Amino acid sequence: MTGGHKVGESEGLLYPAFIRDQGNIYKPNNKVMDSDSLNEKSHHDVHTKEIDLVNRDPKHINDDVVKVDFEDVIAEPEGTHSFDGIWKASFTTFTVSKYWCYRLLTVLVGIPLALVWGIYFAILSFIHIWAVVPCVKSFLIDIQCISRVYSICIHTFCDPFFEAMGKVFSSIRVSMNKEV
Repeated sequence: MTGGHKVGESEGLLYPAFIRDQGNIYKPNNKVMDSDSLNEKSHHDVHTKEIDLVNRDPKHINDDVVKVDFEDVIAEPEGTHSFDGIWKASFTTFTVSKYWCYRLLTVLVGIPLALVWGIYFAILSFIHIWAVVPCVKSFLIDIQCISRVYSICIHTFCDPFFEAMGKVFSSIRVSMNKEV
């Protein structure tokens, strides 16, 4: 840990608390990397994930969906132009209203929706971990017994029949003659 003192050792805790002398949680790339900070990463708690306030869509999941600028919505073709002042005022009105309406909606609805989506994905993870995967695994174990019995039946009864039919039909020769 940075600072040379691990919190939690003297208090008898199971693992040390997360301490950070340098860096800002909102700017994750401004800390100095040394051997102590590498040890700090090994004690990093997954619930204190650093967030990047500059690049808020690092996986680019909304690049093609909601990237709407003024030019994407309102465009005046050649020969049909409004007054320059009106065009500038329209641009400013569109941009500022979109910006502040989005911010207002995130203040009013963002945290409740984050709670709803957090609960939803927690339930989905729980169902997948505790119900779906065990059911699939048990089905695969059960079906393996059935597949072995099925394979034995096919090899015992069908293979000789199809092999015999193959030998019967292998001696048939087809020739075509064209009569004039």
